[in-house]
Amino acid sequence: MLPETTNLSIRIDRGLKDEADKVFNALGMNLTTAITVFVRQAVRQKKIPFEIALNTDDAGQRITMSEAMAVSERIWQASVKNGTDKMTTEDIDAEIAAARGERGSEA
Repeated sequence: MLPETTNLSIRIDRGLKDEADKVFNALGMNLTTAITVFVRQAVRQKKIPFEIALNTDDAGQRITMSEAMAVSERIWQASVKNGTDKMTTEDIDAEIAAARGERGSEA
């Protein structure tokens, strides 16, 4: 036996609906199915099932891949300069443990 259903009426920009229809049709579903998937996930997770954030033009919040690569290169060059580029994970773990020990003794 199928569960009882109900109708849901919403207002949405026609262009947005048309674009959504194209996306969901390409995924093999219609808008009703897509909305049902969204609602099921929200109920399961007890939250909106994706991040909602303000878009920002703040250059400090987003960097390009080339900027990320440049930062990575600067970090690598600094590690070569101070000799940490040859550290093993065991060396790194030992330094972390030592720093935690010093921090704990300062308390």
